[in-house]
Amino acid sequence: MSILINKNTRVMTQGMTGKTGLFHTKNCIEYAYGKECFVAGVTPGKGGQVYEDIPVYDTVAQAREQTGANVSVIYVPPAFAAAAIDEAVEAELDLVICITEGVPVKDMILTRYKMQGKKTLLVGPNCPGVITPDEIKIGIMPGYIHKQGPIGVVSRSGTLTYEVVDQLTKLGLGQSTCVGIGGDPVNGFKHIDVLKLFNDDPATEAVVMCGEIGGTDEEECARWVKDHMTKPVVGFIAGITAPPGKRMGHAGAIISGGKGTATEKISVLEECGIRVTRNPAEIGALMKKALK
Repeated sequence: MSILINKNTRVMTQGMTGKTGLFHTKNCIEYAYGKECFVAGVTPGKGGQVYEDIPVYDTVAQAREQTGANVSVIYVPPAFAAAAIDEAVEAELDLVICITEGVPVKDMILTRYKMQGKKTLLVGPNCPGVITPDEIKIGIMPGYIHKQGPIGVVSRSGTLTYEVVDQLTKLGLGQSTCVGIGGDPVNGFKHIDVLKLFNDDPATEAVVMCGEIGGTDEEECARWVKDHMTKPVVGFIAGITAPPGKRMGHAGAIISGGKGTATEKISVLEECGIRVTRNPAEIGALMKKALK
């Protein structure tokens, strides 16, 4: 089993005909069951065309009706990304994964408001996507570093996700599903949402949770883990301090009022029984110890 996506998922790409959308869709098709999973593209005004043997439609609703696609991945430019999410939500897809970086915060606030009471789940924006190793990848992750296994991975950082996966795979620890939730201040899935799914997934035996400075999502998740999680959790908090006048990392990596620091997050995680390393190179080794 897995969470969110598997080889039976049917995917449409919004922004299919653009350079980025086409490039990554092609890579996803070539991974595992991708050829069966990716069934449609959506670009307004280009309906009826075919790219990589995939039919393109003008709207999400048309693509869903004609192909049965239940998941969308978005590669459209930032100014139009929130509207693309809105369209997928209105078409009642099960899941939307928005890869686009730089989506205006105001747009996402309005989109999250409009999503209230809707069935569609959102991963992203500004995320690497989701992968169930050896079945399906939706997004920009390098598929070759992944291996099927019992470790769930959730991270705000795309590159840190790849680092964790590479370590786990080299130690013989495959992954059940890897979820890059993105680091924007207004997004969809949070750590706690993913941990709840992993806790209920019989194929997941343990979880790596990677966070970063800014906000309080990791602390909220840690408190839930303490009270409800039945599986070991290993954590890491990325905490790069930027020079004066500079911003480094994600848009959501902002410390406000002394809250959201790496030190504070690590303290809460440890108090809640999560095994935390200060060295990202030791995440895989720490997980191996946790399993023992």
